[in-house]
Amino acid sequence: MPAVPAPSAPPAVAAPAAPPVATSAGAFARNRARWVPADWAELPGWADDRVAQAWPALLASCTRPAAGWSELCARALFAPPGSDDEARRWLAQWLQPWRLESLDGIADGLVTGYFEPLVEASRKARGDYRVALYGTPPELATQRPFFTRQQLDTLPAAMATLRGREIAFVADPLDALVLQIQGSGRLRFVEPDGTQQTVRLAFAGHNDQPYKSVGRWLIERGEMSADAASWPAIKAWARLNPKRVQEMLWANPRVVFFREEPLPDPNLGPRGAQGVPLLPGRSIAVDPTSVPYGTPVWLDTTEPLSNTPLRRLVLAQDTGSAIVGAVRADFFWGWGDEAEARAGRMKQPLRAWALWPRGQRPE
Repeated sequence: MPAVPAPSAPPAVAAPAAPPVATSAGAFARNRARWVPADWAELPGWADDRVAQAWPALLASCTRPAAGWSELCARALFAPPGSDDEARRWLAQWLQPWRLESLDGIADGLVTGYFEPLVEASRKARGDYRVALYGTPPELATQRPFFTRQQLDTLPAAMATLRGREIAFVADPLDALVLQIQGSGRLRFVEPDGTQQTVRLAFAGHNDQPYKSVGRWLIERGEMSADAASWPAIKAWARLNPKRVQEMLWANPRVVFFREEPLPDPNLGPRGAQGVPLLPGRSIAVDPTSVPYGTPVWLDTTEPLSNTPLRRLVLAQDTGSAIVGAVRADFFWGWGDEAEARAGRMKQPLRAWALWPRGQRPE
């Protein structure tokens, strides 16, 4: 699932001190990643995390287990831990930590954040609700790449492909953009009579055009510095420059199409690329060629607003076009204003360890 664009390198915050990185017997390469055997004592903060809170995410991944996980998934399902200490003992008994590095042995990377937007919408165009969100046009199956964002807004032939495909209308074009960047979201329909309904807007496809960061576009034009660029800053710039918003939007030619889904359990996030619901604070997006879906991962990073340590067990359950490389993750914060604030400002240093069944290597 795509993330809020991270237009710059990590800010100058102090990364947790890294242990020496040495060539280790048993290390192996997996696409862009180098997996290096590690000891449990190497994982910073391992004794302090509420690791049992990650168990629902682990069981969700076990519904689609990676190769070599079937036996352990059965054990996890039929003998769930009763406490954090029990969970730690179970993990230490059955799993081996592997330090994740780039192919040239660099263990330092980057973690960004993403969230599930919650946007008020209307079923029909009315009042301020004029910005349409679209389902997949039939022509997308035969025309690749499809029309760009600007073409879909201006060319009659392109606009005709979207006619009748409107799912909903929102009031702010940046709300539509963030739904497309995040890849999914929640729509709250508030009808004129006061009735409300909340549904999920799920990713259904895109126009096969390259993704371009609007944050990067603003930086290149001197509208904001790289250090200050964040989703809240982009929204603030748009409020001050309403006549240039369309120009900014057209800088990103990619358009995402959606499908509407019911929201039976509002406590669960959208389905990630692994095909399981994401759990706020315990699911991440990864480069699946480096870290397979369903892998438990130990993160060593910092909070985006306070820079206090953020060290916890998460599950690799999603991906995104900007998530490339071995030590690269996108942290799912959930939904709502707090999740948006944290996700929009998260560009933190990262070290990470993959946890894998003992005696095995990922295929």
